[in-house]
Amino acid sequence: MNGTIIRVNNVVSTFGENLVHDHVSCTVRENEIYALIGGSGSGKSTLLREMIMLGHPISGTIEVLGHDLQSITPSQAHDLRRKWGVLFQSGALYSSLTVGENIALLYKEYTDLPSNLIRELIELKINLVGLPIHAVNLYPSELSGGMTKRAALARALALDPKLLFLDEPTSGLDPLGSRQFDTLIAQLRELLGLTVVMVTHDLNTIHHIVDRFSLLGEKKVIAEGTLAEVLIIDHPIVDYFFQKGTYGIKG
Repeated sequence: MNGTIIRVNNVVSTFGENLVHDHVSCTVRENEIYALIGGSGSGKSTLLREMIMLGHPISGTIEVLGHDLQSITPSQAHDLRRKWGVLFQSGALYSSLTVGENIALLYKEYTDLPSNLIRELIELKINLVGLPIHAVNLYPSELSGGMTKRAALARALALDPKLLFLDEPTSGLDPLGSRQFDTLIAQLRELLGLTVVMVTHDLNTIHHIVDRFSLLGEKKVIAEGTLAEVLIIDHPIVDYFFQKGTYGIKG
């Protein structure tokens, strides 16, 4: 069994007086594609943000790559961010920069590489995510939805991370584009030895490429495991979310 590289233990999170997580726990193993799923307001995106240090729980612990995020020093946090890549739901590309310039930002912030090597690496990442080489000179406004996702993914992979966070990666894509992006993620996992953590609503993604997942609801983790393991759990949220008859299982 692969080792655990993310461990969430008894996390409690709030927005003001609103309780979002009530002692949430889950684990992500090395080299798996792991999903955080649940209905709107279930706290899945909040948990993802806490994993990448864009938010902090009020109690409990989150460990990522051996670091306790609640006690990490600024220097350790800076080094840890180099070890993961993040694809935000909208892509979050800087509109005033070309695709190439967006990717170059990571190299300029975290490395001292010469400009000629940075150009070569940018072209490598562009090719890796299946974009044509001329995309390096395009601005975000000139990209289709699918190209935007791939450009943002190229930026997330710039520093050769072993951990990749995806927030609704197929949101806004048509069914064909969604499946192609799923296939790309699965291929990159195998090629680069990635561990992938994603927030998703896409049941096809869960069925086709996700190894394990947590289903969040009622401010807790309702179930964690493989699709087969979760589908046998007798819980109304499991029944509702998966419409068990779709998978040949009667609730």
